[in-house]
Amino acid sequence: MFKRARVIVLLCVFLLSACKQPVKEEVVGNQQDQDEIQIGMSFDSFVIERWQRDRDVFVSKAKELGATVNVQNANGELKEQISQIEYFIEKKMDVIVVICIDSDGLTQVLKKAKSEGIKVVCYDRMVHSADVDLYISFDNVRVGELMGEGLVNGEKKSQRVLMICGPTTDDNVAQVVSGFERVMKENNVEIVETYYVESWKAELAADYVYRNMDKIAQVDGIMCGNDSLATQCIRALAEKRKAGSIQVVGQDADLEGCQRIVEGTQVLTVYKPVEVLAKTAAEYAVKLARGESLSDLETISDATYEVPSIVIEPVGVTQSNLDEVIIKSGYHLKEDVYLNMD
Repeated sequence: MFKRARVIVLLCVFLLSACKQPVKEEVVGNQQDQDEIQIGMSFDSFVIERWQRDRDVFVSKAKELGATVNVQNANGELKEQISQIEYFIEKKMDVIVVICIDSDGLTQVLKKAKSEGIKVVCYDRMVHSADVDLYISFDNVRVGELMGEGLVNGEKKSQRVLMICGPTTDDNVAQVVSGFERVMKENNVEIVETYYVESWKAELAADYVYRNMDKIAQVDGIMCGNDSLATQCIRALAEKRKAGSIQVVGQDADLEGCQRIVEGTQVLTVYKPVEVLAKTAAEYAVKLARGESLSDLETISDATYEVPSIVIEPVGVTQSNLDEVIIKSGYHLKEDVYLNMD
């Protein structure tokens, strides 16, 4: 087991940041000031709803701390993300923050960045054996445990389940799976099949349901790797008149996921307070740029090196605590969450 630095989350303190449309590149700050901290930030993509929120909060906090942020979107293409990081190296950024597409595919280019004296932060997803300066994420094993608990601790205890997971190239997926499988084993729940969705393409989740109705008929629970996959899964189930009769769980607390919880077609989502993650990441990126030590942090192995790390606790959200966790924290507006309810 790795050691974890815990960040205590006060959910009611943080307000919802407005989401913007995805952009190829966004530069915030005064580029004429040569002494200003320069941060390059490369996103996997903006397909997942939460990434736009992460971007907005990170950029806002970094700007408040006196840094310029150059945001780029790799659109799920590994070669494009490598090219973006090469560009950041060429521009001599002080810090590179990366939300990686492939946990093994960026190792060499991040090592190159470090050899050039650039600080590197793995945001949300670890890059293996890259010896980065900071890893900041959520407790992804706990995410999986919460999803499993959602299927066994509700009004109906699932006995046989399917897993529709994210891609194996995402290091977080293996962590989530391990937590989920542990809960299934402890509760004697059979996992009928595990399917990994390439590049988090949500439409593939629906395609899997359509092609495997024989397996769907055998289960009473489905674990979806995030709420985007759950959206497509539940739409496919609805066409077969099975939405609501099969328990579905997801993560990220997307608006549609929260709407489905109040409607009764999804039993749980895992809320990950991205405002806390993004603000903390921006603060520590600026610390790294200023040469401040992170020796006070505990570490997590990246498979080769021990990396200073910050791990934030997630929260399971059901009908019983959705108002408290989601509405009162300002993560979503009540009128939006309850839009489809009388």
